[in-house]
This record gives sequence, C-alpha cells and structure tokens, in this order.
Amino acid sequence: MAITDTALHGKVALVTGGSRGIGRAIAIALGRRGAKVIVNYASREDAARDTAAAVEAAGGQSAIAAFDVADAAGVTEAIKAIGKDHGGLDILVNNAGVAINGLVLRFSDEQWQKTLAVNLGGAFHCIRAATSLLLRAKAAGRIINITSVVGEIGNAGQAAYSASKAGLIGLTMSTARELASRGVTCNAIAPGFIETDMTAEHLPDAQRAKLAEQIPLGRIGRTDEVADAAAFLAGPEAGYITGQVLRVNGGMLM
Repeated sequence: MAITDTALHGKVALVTGGSRGIGRAIAIALGRRGAKVIVNYASREDAARDTAAAVEAAGGQSAIAAFDVADAAGVTEAIKAIGKDHGGLDILVNNAGVAINGLVLRFSDEQWQKTLAVNLGGAFHCIRAATSLLLRAKAAGRIINITSVVGEIGNAGQAAYSASKAGLIGLTMSTARELASRGVTCNAIAPGFIETDMTAEHLPDAQRAKLAEQIPLGRIGRTDEVADAAAFLAGPEAGYITGQVLRVNGGMLM
C-alpha cells in the first residue's frame, strides 16, 4: 500500500537512475509524499521526462538532470547545480546501476571496471558531492543506497554485480558512522528479484517461475514495494534508523 501523506513537502530529493524501474517507482513515491524530485538519467531523456510527469501527477514537483554517475567531475558539477537551482538537497537516493552478467572465468577487465564504476563508484561520487548539502538540510538529511540481495548471498554468473552491491553495503555503514553526529542518516535497501526492465531482460519465463518457487512469499516483488521502503527511510519516521540494510526480498534472505 502506497504511503500518501505530505511528510516530505518542501524537501528536495535526487534519485539517480530515476527514469525507469525501481528508480522511477521511488521518484514517484517521494513525489507522492510531497517532495520535489530531481530525476537523474544518463541517456534516456524521454523516459526521465515521463517519470518527472508521473511525479507531478502524484502530487510532487520535479525536474530532470542528465549526468553519468561514473563521471566524478560530472557528478560534482551536477549536484552543485542542483543545490543552487533548487535551494539545497535533503534526500539522496543512489539507485543508478548496471548488471553485466558472466562467469568469472570469462569476465573481462572492462566489464568488471564498468560494473564497479557505476554501481559502487557512482554512489561514492554522489555521496561525496552531496554531503555538504545534506549537512545543511532543513531537517536531517537522508541517504538511501539501493543494493541487492545478491550483495549478501552472491549469485553464480554475477560476481561483479554481487561485489559492487556488497561494497555498497560497506559504504552505507561507513557513511552512516561518519555523518551520524550531524543528524544525517544513511541506509541501504536490498531488493530481491523485482519486476523491472532489467530483470525481464535477464530472466526468462521458465527461470522466473522456478525462482518464484524458491522465494518464501512465492512471487517476484514489485517496484512499488521497494519504493515504499525508500519513502519510509526518507521520512521522519526513520529518523532513528541509520547504517541498516532493509531487505525487501520476499524472504530470500532472513
């Protein structure tokens, strides 16, 4: 059930990789709570504009911002501009990511480096660039990192993806410790298998059905279920939660 109050009214949120999938759902959920949501995208401006329109339809305000999270200088410039143009930044959601699958034996250096550069390096770049703004947030700043269940349990054929998501958990906990004294919280959400364009591309129907049988709740998750978890962590209800991993996985890992 979607959270529909206005607890985030007046807050400015940045959602990286917000043009589709989980990022899109999170942007809309934050907008539904009254936030102004900056939808980041790397290449799909049309999809980002569509998400921004959905945020406004849900009751929020929106803008779009094009930058590649793997580009440290570009991230710094873009987040500085967001702070200037929108009066600050209260919530950062590090959602942008790539999944390049392959066995370790055949995985190239380029594939390894790209996966870590986007999934882990991108979150680091955004946190570093946004921290000064989050420390000046109207109330406590919020950082929410989207990791994955495979960052905790691993998965054959996803060594790079699993490693990047495991690293993101370590980054979350270290950042939480560094910023806690200033009231800024940093938490992670670890989705299980969620219905998105990415999972549709990598998960054939037969494998999807077999996977659902292995999930205690018996089904693949929905993007709005992850988004509602993010909306909770972004709100005042989560003010005493930091350095945690919230597992939205149907019971895959308990």
